[in-house]
Amino acid sequence: MADTLVVVSKIKKMGKEAGLRTGKDYIEALSVKVDGIIKASIEKVKAEGKKKTVGAEDLA
Repeated sequence: MADTLVVVSKIKKMGKEAGLRTGKDYIEALSVKVDGIIKASIEKVKAEGKKKTVGAEDLA
């Protein structure tokens, strides 16, 4: 995956506040997971065919 879909500095800050470091592999894996969630939401909206906006209700 080429694009990072998370704000790396925010993720690292959360880890640092917990006393941990954040590995590059974690950021990459998290981005892949976010990508999958977004794509699933888009497919859900397209399949329903009732609206043109992806919303929080489409995260299920």
